Amino acid sequence: MKYIRLSKEQLDEMHQEFINFLAAQSITADEWDDIKKNKPEVAEQELDVFSDLVWEGVLGKVEYLEHFSQQHMFLFKVGDLKISMISIEVENKSIDITTPQGYKWLQENFMKDEVNLYSSSKLLSDDRNNDIFVLIRQGANITQGDLYRWFEKFVEVD
Repeated sequence: MKYIRLSKEQLDEMHQEFINFLAAQSITADEWDDIKKNKPEVAEQELDVFSDLVWEGVLGKVEYLEHFSQQHMFLFKVGDLKISMISIEVENKSIDITTPQGYKWLQENFMKDEVNLYSSSKLLSDDRNNDIFVLIRQGANITQGDLYRWFEKFVEVD
């Protein structure tokens, strides 16, 4: 398995897609029930293959990611060849930008000396989707990129 298996909730949400996946392999509902009952290891393999297919589809469309911690915000823009990052660091340890009050403080004070803005970029590896997946496993969330586009006006991004 390349990524991680989808959760039960995610699999429930994708019930119809999973049925289509099984049908593409000529596995009927009765056959699937039999596989689950008599060959659980095969059922597990099918769930893993389906999960990887879903992840590949999702990761292939990712353009922006965000990761927040109490004093840091990491904003990523994923291109075809490189990933660019804007990092916002709040030096004041009493400010927690993961809270509504802390986030409001950042909005009002991002140009002050106690807020540092950085940017960098790096080339993606030959496995772009895995590079993105690693960031997600570290806590990043897929976004539409509004924050990245807003902050890129204030930092030089290559």
